[in-house]
Amino acid sequence: MGSSMDKLFLEAAGRPIVAHTWAHFDAASCVDEIVIVVRDGMQGDFEELARQFDFKKTHRFVVGGAERQDSVWNGLSAISPQAEIVAIQDGARPCADESLIAATIAAARATGAAVAAQRVTDTIKESDGGNRIARNVDRSRLWSMQTPQTFRVEVIRGALVAVRERRLHVTDDTAACELIGQSVELVEATVPNPKVTTPADLPYIEWLLQGGGR
Repeated sequence: MGSSMDKLFLEAAGRPIVAHTWAHFDAASCVDEIVIVVRDGMQGDFEELARQFDFKKTHRFVVGGAERQDSVWNGLSAISPQAEIVAIQDGARPCADESLIAATIAAARATGAAVAAQRVTDTIKESDGGNRIARNVDRSRLWSMQTPQTFRVEVIRGALVAVRERRLHVTDDTAACELIGQSVELVEATVPNPKVTTPADLPYIEWLLQGGGR
């Protein structure tokens, strides 16, 4: 982002990005508790968010790990023993509303694993490793992965155990499921669900949070 501030605390539509994300899960009737994985030392900043925006749902904070998969593992270790389904969400993806969260939960309950995703609509090319096109890629079977990525708890725990035992690095939780042969259902996000990655994303996300495009 090129900013001295944590991107989760950049403001859009009157709130920090992560406050919008948290608010969706706090309001979702299909969610019973929230575990927020944070950088050590930032627990106070997140507690202040909870007070400022009056979040009601039971929540707790866990310190993250060196890699995404380590942070997810730490988060899983903090959920209630009776939890059956877990929805894993990027804090920097603030437009996932209750309907999308609920759809992934329903799919994961039925199949074991589900992910919010959108069909790829751009023409896709594979390079030769440099700056030249090597071949065209059939986009009809391509999807862009988003979050929530939602699982039966025993499924994602088993998948991450396999990743840890093999000392692998995965960039998302569905890749861990692929490792153990667990199928993952694609849940199509019917409205934009972008992640804040670059400064150019902020105006677009703010427009979406204000109701644009709905």
